[in-house]
Amino acid sequence: MEKETLAQTVERLTAAGYTEDYRAEREGLRAVKAGCVHAPEDLFIEEVARFEGASDPDEQAAVFALRCVHGARGTWTVAYGPAIDPLDAEMAQRLRDRRPERQSLEPSSPT
Repeated sequence: MEKETLAQTVERLTAAGYTEDYRAEREGLRAVKAGCVHAPEDLFIEEVARFEGASDPDEQAAVFALRCVHGARGTWTVAYGPAIDPLDAEMAQRLRDRRPERQSLEPSSPT
């Protein structure tokens, strides 16, 4: 089976309901279509796909499939490796610790 391209991955995720497009801003990730900004704490990574350029391995990109606590789903595409934008790097780091398998969605009980 041939590996998906970046465009094919975005197309597949869009068809699966990830219709929002996210962009990094100082305050968080902007949902471009909805026009609102979500704090990284309100977003969960449901899938990550990484890509390297065929002719240049330094051409690296990642597509994040994200779900908001309010139910909106979308994709965020970023360059990574040597070409990563510092703002994208900060948001990716803040999101990385928010993967659903690393946390419970249930309220924590008082101790």
